[in-house]
Amino acid sequence: MKFRLYLIIGGLTVIALAILGDLVGGDWGRFTGGFENLYVFFTESMWPPDWSVLEARSYPVCESNVELFCSVGYIGMMETLKIAFVSTILGFIGAILLSPLAARNLQSVRISIPVRILLSFVRSLPSLIWAIIFVIVIGFGPLAGVLAMTFYTVGYLGKLQYETFEGMHSGPLEAGRAMGLSKSSITLNIVVPENSNHLLSQLIFMFEYNVRHGTVIGIVGAGGVGYYINNYLKFLQYDKVFALLLLIFVVVIIIDLISLLARSFVNEQGDVRKPSWLNLLLKLTKSKNPDEQQPSSE
Repeated sequence: MKFRLYLIIGGLTVIALAILGDLVGGDWGRFTGGFENLYVFFTESMWPPDWSVLEARSYPVCESNVELFCSVGYIGMMETLKIAFVSTILGFIGAILLSPLAARNLQSVRISIPVRILLSFVRSLPSLIWAIIFVIVIGFGPLAGVLAMTFYTVGYLGKLQYETFEGMHSGPLEAGRAMGLSKSSITLNIVVPENSNHLLSQLIFMFEYNVRHGTVIGIVGAGGVGYYINNYLKFLQYDKVFALLLLIFVVVIIIDLISLLARSFVNEQGDVRKPSWLNLLLKLTKSKNPDEQQPSSE
């Protein structure tokens, strides 16, 4: 079995390299001097980062006692976090309404297939394309970003959710049908509670994704820190761009740590109590005094 797996992986690797060679037209010389060019660009244009992006803007006048709160980096990053949070929650609500209709173990093929096609269509367009569409429809600003990422979240989470529903054990579903429950009652009282850990984990993952990708949609005018990155790129201020990229990296790391902590409360590992030093000492004390644990024979 292992040999077959390695053979498949090796075959796919060879095919991928052959396709890559076709894409580059066999001109592997393009890589010559590439890292040297990157080094020159980094040292001359991006380093050191310009941390003035964390200083208060000259206009409008800062009304806060903390200058950081009036800086381009803080304002752009907070707007990105707000866009990601709102779009994740709204997208989750839309997905949880559609995904039960797309699950084949909950609905007939006549209903599940059209809903799947709808989710596939919404998911097939990246959030960046959705952002361009909504910028054209409603203009520049964070509202276009919220709508764009909400649509993509519905399609992405909808697929994850209906696949989760289809993978659950059939026992609870059969019991609900035997009790005469309607499809909506089975979904609300059986399917969603049985898969709540998975749904919450997917929600947290989607928020992480939206924060990362929310820095991109601002480039097309949909708000967030990407808007400022695009402005700096236009004026070739790569040192400020690099400072914002470092800020994004730090924020993403913090979100990853927070989500890791949050996941411990929604997965099976969070239900297992880890042993503490106090418990171990108590057990050792009891094991040293076995006579105290045994009842008296008198």
